[in-house]
Amino acid sequence: TIMNILTGYLAPTSGEVKVAGFSLPEEAQQAKACVGYLPEQPPLYDEMTVREYLRFVAALKGVAARAIPAHVDEVMELTGLTSMQSRLLGHLSKGFRQRAGMAQALCGDPDVLVLDEPVAGLDPQGKRDFFALLHELHRTFVKTVIFISHDMDDVAEHATKVAVFDRGEIFRVGTPRELFSEIPDELLRLGLDLPATGRLKRDLARAGVKIDTDFTAED
Repeated sequence: TIMNILTGYLAPTSGEVKVAGFSLPEEAQQAKACVGYLPEQPPLYDEMTVREYLRFVAALKGVAARAIPAHVDEVMELTGLTSMQSRLLGHLSKGFRQRAGMAQALCGDPDVLVLDEPVAGLDPQGKRDFFALLHELHRTFVKTVIFISHDMDDVAEHATKVAVFDRGEIFRVGTPRELFSEIPDELLRLGLDLPATGRLKRDLARAGVKIDTDFTAED
Protein backbone atom coordinates (compact mmCIF):
# COMPACT_ATOMS: atom_id res chain seq x y z
CA THR A 1 0.00 0.00 0.00
CA ILE A 2 2.77 2.44 0.90
CA MET A 3 4.56 1.85 -2.40
CA ASN A 4 1.29 2.29 -4.31
CA ILE A 5 0.83 5.65 -2.58
CA LEU A 6 4.41 6.74 -3.33
CA THR A 7 4.02 5.84 -6.99
CA GLY A 8 0.65 7.60 -7.30
CA TYR A 9 -1.52 4.52 -7.76
CA LEU A 10 -3.41 5.15 -4.51
CA ALA A 11 -4.29 8.43 -2.81
CA PRO A 12 -3.40 8.74 0.89
CA THR A 13 -6.39 8.96 3.25
CA SER A 14 -4.47 10.92 5.89
CA GLY A 15 -1.04 12.30 6.68
CA GLU A 16 1.48 13.98 4.41
CA VAL A 17 3.30 12.31 1.51
CA LYS A 18 6.08 13.97 -0.49
CA VAL A 19 8.09 12.56 -3.38
CA ALA A 20 11.15 14.56 -4.46
CA GLY A 21 9.65 17.54 -2.65
CA PHE A 22 6.24 17.30 -4.36
CA SER A 23 3.14 16.69 -2.25
CA LEU A 24 0.67 13.91 -3.03
CA PRO A 25 -2.00 14.06 -4.27
CA GLU A 26 -1.85 17.86 -4.78
CA GLU A 27 1.21 17.71 -7.06
CA ALA A 28 0.70 14.19 -8.36
CA GLN A 29 1.78 14.93 -11.93
CA GLN A 30 5.13 16.39 -10.87
CA ALA A 31 5.71 13.62 -8.33
CA LYS A 32 4.94 10.86 -10.82
CA ALA A 33 7.42 12.35 -13.29
CA CYS A 34 10.17 11.76 -10.71
CA VAL A 35 9.38 8.06 -10.20
CA GLY A 36 9.94 5.00 -12.37
CA TYR A 37 7.93 2.01 -11.16
CA LEU A 38 8.43 -1.68 -11.88
CA PRO A 39 5.59 -3.72 -10.32
CA GLU A 40 6.00 -7.41 -9.57
CA GLN A 41 4.26 -8.20 -12.87
CA PRO A 42 5.73 -5.84 -15.52
CA PRO A 43 2.99 -3.92 -17.39
CA LEU A 44 3.84 -5.27 -20.83
CA TYR A 45 1.72 -5.42 -24.00
CA ASP A 46 2.61 -8.77 -25.52
CA GLU A 47 1.50 -7.84 -29.05
CA MET A 48 3.99 -4.96 -29.23
CA THR A 49 7.67 -5.18 -30.08
CA VAL A 50 10.18 -3.96 -27.51
CA ARG A 51 10.84 -0.75 -29.47
CA GLU A 52 7.15 -0.04 -30.08
CA TYR A 53 6.37 -0.50 -26.42
CA LEU A 54 9.16 1.76 -25.18
CA ARG A 55 8.22 4.47 -27.70
CA PHE A 56 4.67 4.26 -26.37
CA VAL A 57 5.80 4.51 -22.73
CA ALA A 58 8.20 7.37 -23.47
CA ALA A 59 5.35 9.34 -25.08
CA LEU A 60 3.11 8.68 -22.07
CA LYS A 61 5.84 9.98 -19.78
CA GLY A 62 6.13 13.24 -21.65
CA VAL A 63 9.36 12.73 -23.59
CA ALA A 64 9.39 15.18 -26.52
CA ALA A 65 8.37 13.45 -29.77
CA ARG A 66 11.60 14.22 -31.61
CA ALA A 67 13.67 12.99 -28.64
CA ILE A 68 11.86 9.64 -28.31
CA PRO A 69 13.93 7.58 -30.83
CA ALA A 70 17.26 8.51 -29.21
CA HIS A 71 15.79 8.11 -25.70
CA VAL A 72 14.49 4.63 -26.51
CA ASP A 73 17.87 3.67 -28.03
CA GLU A 74 19.60 4.76 -24.83
CA VAL A 75 17.20 2.90 -22.54
CA MET A 76 17.50 -0.30 -24.62
CA GLU A 77 21.28 -0.10 -24.55
CA LEU A 78 21.28 0.43 -20.77
CA THR A 79 19.06 -2.59 -20.18
CA GLY A 80 20.62 -4.92 -22.77
CA LEU A 81 17.55 -4.97 -25.02
CA THR A 82 19.01 -3.57 -28.26
CA SER A 83 19.29 -7.01 -29.85
CA MET A 84 15.66 -7.73 -28.85
CA GLN A 85 14.13 -4.46 -30.09
CA SER A 86 12.16 -6.11 -32.92
CA ARG A 87 11.03 -9.08 -30.82
CA LEU A 88 7.42 -9.24 -29.61
CA LEU A 89 7.19 -8.81 -25.85
CA GLY A 90 5.05 -11.93 -25.67
CA HIS A 91 7.95 -13.97 -27.09
CA LEU A 92 10.55 -12.83 -24.54
CA SER A 93 11.94 -15.01 -21.76
CA LYS A 94 11.19 -14.15 -18.13
CA GLY A 95 14.59 -12.48 -17.74
CA PHE A 96 14.15 -10.27 -20.79
CA ARG A 97 10.59 -9.40 -19.75
CA GLN A 98 12.02 -8.08 -16.47
CA ARG A 99 14.55 -6.07 -18.47
CA ALA A 100 11.71 -4.65 -20.55
CA GLY A 101 9.93 -3.77 -17.31
CA MET A 102 13.06 -2.02 -16.06
CA ALA A 103 13.38 -0.20 -19.38
CA GLN A 104 9.85 1.22 -19.11
CA ALA A 105 10.61 2.34 -15.55
CA LEU A 106 13.66 4.25 -16.88
CA CYS A 107 11.71 6.04 -19.59
CA GLY A 108 11.50 9.73 -18.85
CA ASP A 109 14.74 9.63 -16.82
CA PRO A 110 13.16 9.50 -13.32
CA ASP A 111 15.12 10.41 -10.19
CA VAL A 112 13.74 7.48 -8.17
CA LEU A 113 13.23 3.84 -9.17
CA VAL A 114 10.72 1.74 -7.20
CA LEU A 115 11.00 -2.00 -7.86
CA ASP A 116 8.48 -4.41 -6.33
CA GLU A 117 9.91 -7.93 -5.95
CA PRO A 118 11.97 -7.39 -9.14
CA VAL A 119 13.61 -10.83 -9.24
CA ALA A 120 10.60 -12.95 -8.27
CA GLY A 121 10.48 -16.02 -10.49
CA LEU A 122 13.93 -15.52 -12.04
CA ASP A 123 16.48 -18.34 -12.03
CA PRO A 124 19.80 -17.76 -10.17
CA GLN A 125 21.59 -16.49 -13.28
CA GLY A 126 18.68 -14.21 -14.10
CA LYS A 127 18.81 -12.77 -10.58
CA ARG A 128 22.55 -12.14 -10.83
CA ASP A 129 22.14 -10.45 -14.22
CA PHE A 130 19.29 -8.25 -12.99
CA PHE A 131 21.12 -7.08 -9.87
CA ALA A 132 24.29 -6.44 -11.91
CA LEU A 133 22.18 -4.20 -14.15
CA LEU A 134 20.69 -2.48 -11.10
CA HIS A 135 24.09 -1.75 -9.57
CA GLU A 136 25.38 -0.42 -12.89
CA LEU A 137 22.42 1.94 -13.20
CA HIS A 138 22.92 3.13 -9.64
CA ARG A 139 26.64 3.76 -10.19
CA THR A 140 26.18 5.46 -13.55
CA PHE A 141 23.20 7.68 -12.82
CA VAL A 142 23.28 7.92 -9.00
CA LYS A 143 19.56 7.24 -8.90
CA THR A 144 17.73 6.41 -5.70
CA VAL A 145 16.62 2.78 -5.97
CA ILE A 146 13.96 1.35 -3.67
CA PHE A 147 13.39 -2.37 -4.02
CA ILE A 148 10.85 -4.38 -2.08
CA SER A 149 11.78 -7.94 -1.21
CA HIS A 150 10.98 -10.71 1.25
CA ASP A 151 14.27 -12.46 0.38
CA MET A 152 16.71 -11.45 3.10
CA ASP A 153 19.68 -12.82 1.15
CA ASP A 154 18.95 -10.33 -1.63
CA VAL A 155 18.46 -7.54 0.91
CA ALA A 156 21.71 -8.31 2.74
CA GLU A 157 23.73 -8.53 -0.46
CA HIS A 158 22.36 -5.62 -2.47
CA ALA A 159 20.84 -3.00 -0.15
CA THR A 160 22.80 -0.18 1.48
CA LYS A 161 19.92 0.81 3.77
CA VAL A 162 16.94 -1.26 4.88
CA ALA A 163 13.51 -0.26 6.18
CA VAL A 164 11.47 -3.05 7.79
CA PHE A 165 7.70 -2.51 7.79
CA ASP A 166 5.28 -4.10 10.23
CA ARG A 167 1.55 -3.65 9.60
CA GLY A 168 2.05 -0.55 7.52
CA GLU A 169 4.47 1.21 9.88
CA ILE A 170 8.26 1.48 9.78
CA PHE A 171 9.53 -0.97 12.39
CA ARG A 172 13.27 -0.43 12.03
CA VAL A 173 15.73 1.34 9.68
CA GLY A 174 19.43 0.58 9.37
CA THR A 175 22.17 -0.99 7.31
CA PRO A 176 21.95 -4.72 6.59
CA ARG A 177 24.77 -5.31 9.10
CA GLU A 178 22.94 -3.41 11.84
CA LEU A 179 19.63 -5.16 11.27
CA PHE A 180 20.82 -8.70 10.83
CA SER A 181 23.41 -8.56 13.61
CA GLU A 182 21.45 -6.69 16.27
CA ILE A 183 17.80 -7.71 15.97
CA PRO A 184 17.55 -11.15 14.35
CA ASP A 185 14.97 -12.43 16.86
CA GLU A 186 12.69 -9.47 16.14
CA LEU A 187 12.95 -10.10 12.41
CA LEU A 188 12.05 -13.75 12.92
CA ARG A 189 9.01 -12.67 14.96
CA LEU A 190 7.84 -10.65 11.95
CA GLY A 191 8.12 -13.74 9.74
CA LEU A 192 11.35 -12.66 8.03
CA ASP A 193 14.18 -15.17 7.87
CA LEU A 194 17.82 -14.25 8.31
CA PRO A 195 20.17 -14.17 5.30
CA ALA A 196 22.19 -17.34 4.77
CA THR A 197 25.22 -16.10 6.73
CA GLY A 198 22.99 -15.04 9.62
CA ARG A 199 21.33 -18.45 9.66
CA LEU A 200 24.75 -20.10 9.73
CA LYS A 201 25.84 -17.99 12.70
CA ARG A 202 22.58 -18.76 14.53
CA ASP A 203 22.87 -22.50 13.89
CA LEU A 204 26.51 -22.54 15.05
CA ALA A 205 25.53 -20.69 18.22
CA ARG A 206 22.84 -23.27 18.91
CA ALA A 207 25.50 -25.95 18.50
CA GLY A 208 27.69 -24.22 21.08
CA VAL A 209 30.10 -22.60 18.59
CA LYS A 210 30.58 -18.90 19.34
CA ILE A 211 31.59 -16.45 16.61
CA ASP A 212 32.84 -13.13 17.94
CA THR A 213 32.75 -11.21 14.65
CA ASP A 214 29.37 -10.08 13.37
CA PHE A 215 28.90 -10.70 9.69
CA THR A 216 26.20 -10.54 7.06
CA ALA A 217 26.14 -11.06 3.32
CA GLU A 218 27.79 -7.63 3.01
CA ASP A 219 31.11 -9.31 3.94
